[in-house]
Amino acid sequence: MQRRFLGLTATFAALGMTAGLAGCGLSGSDTGDVTLKLVAADYDLTGGDTTRKYWDGLTAAYEAEHPGVQVEVQIESWNDVDRKVAEMVKTGQAPDIAQIGAYADYAAADELYSADELLSIPVQANFQAPLASAGEHKRTQYGLPFVASTRLLFFNEDLFEQAGISKPPTTWDELAAAAEKLKDKDVKYPFALPLGPEEAQAETMMWLLSGGDGYTDGTDRYRIDSEQNIETFDWLKTNLVQKKLTGPVAPGKLNRKDAFAAFSRGEVGMLNGHPSLMQEAEKKGVKVGKVALPGATGRAKASMGVADWIMGFKHNGHREEIGDFLDFVFSDENVLKFAGDNDLLPVTVSAFSRMESDEEHKNLREFLTELPNSQLPPVGKTSWAQVSDHIKQNIGKAVTPGAKPSDVLGQIAREATAAESAE
Repeated sequence: MQRRFLGLTATFAALGMTAGLAGCGLSGSDTGDVTLKLVAADYDLTGGDTTRKYWDGLTAAYEAEHPGVQVEVQIESWNDVDRKVAEMVKTGQAPDIAQIGAYADYAAADELYSADELLSIPVQANFQAPLASAGEHKRTQYGLPFVASTRLLFFNEDLFEQAGISKPPTTWDELAAAAEKLKDKDVKYPFALPLGPEEAQAETMMWLLSGGDGYTDGTDRYRIDSEQNIETFDWLKTNLVQKKLTGPVAPGKLNRKDAFAAFSRGEVGMLNGHPSLMQEAEKKGVKVGKVALPGATGRAKASMGVADWIMGFKHNGHREEIGDFLDFVFSDENVLKFAGDNDLLPVTVSAFSRMESDEEHKNLREFLTELPNSQLPPVGKTSWAQVSDHIKQNIGKAVTPGAKPSDVLGQIAREATAAESAE
């Protein structure tokens, strides 16, 4: 997900009041002095210290209610945090808690506590269902969702008006027809289709879901070259790419960040976007419309969901202290503060309900609507990192002149099956 958080302006004085809701209610007299090491990703892309301020405020509030427990926080950039945690684990210096991008390899190596070993029952039961499921490795939850996002179809309202498009598309045929009208008005990218190596696995998944399928079947086995998925890419190639409705850059060479930048410059009629793009584009004067992703014959069966993860490591044996602290992290106040201030989505049912009814966050309601039925990539599979990289490098070839989508998807599927067999 686009990891971008705004400054925190409110104090955390009230947060200490939530500590009584935490699972174990630990105190110094119960446990003796314990120091928890937390490594967290930096969500501030502006070079500021908003992530540090968030964690400093939260840990101060927690420690005030738990004088025997200290929490030391190490903030690392998203470019480095996964690698640094991996190095710490490899050298036997694993943190107690890590808030990073992936958990499956650590779960498979028996490095992590499971969710039910850490969290109180009410907290564990409060996660949004698709996020909890995505946090499972071999049907046991190890990854705890920290923040979430979904995807919607974004459109430039001014360009739509100029092209005489009266309503946003709800089917693929309507999307292609709208793209034709935008092209007739010389819009540079009628539909931006970023299948370049930056994040092609996400754009691909959105289209596979729109076509009625996805990356895996009901038993969580890869089915990337299913008949429906091949039909989806056949449609994309025939109806958008070959008709030159995707802009001057070949989809396989167009990265997401470049497509998003073009949308913010007013050069894109439509693309699949997330909340941070909405905020950035509106800052630059683009009137952003947003609707659920169109499907082949109607609304897509699901939106793609995205989550970042937090997890507890076994190495230092602080299971109760880790669990108690994480119960506090997932209080409504903390979840809403971190998500709401930054145009991301809360991971718990109770915080979701509060945000949904809050006028302050009305710009997120379309995203909120999609979250409960969203599907996430198969992040619980240790093979996913390898499969995802193969998709990034190759899926753009499926819509190039002379290529057959069935051949490209078939090759990716064979690589996925081999990776899956090695799990």
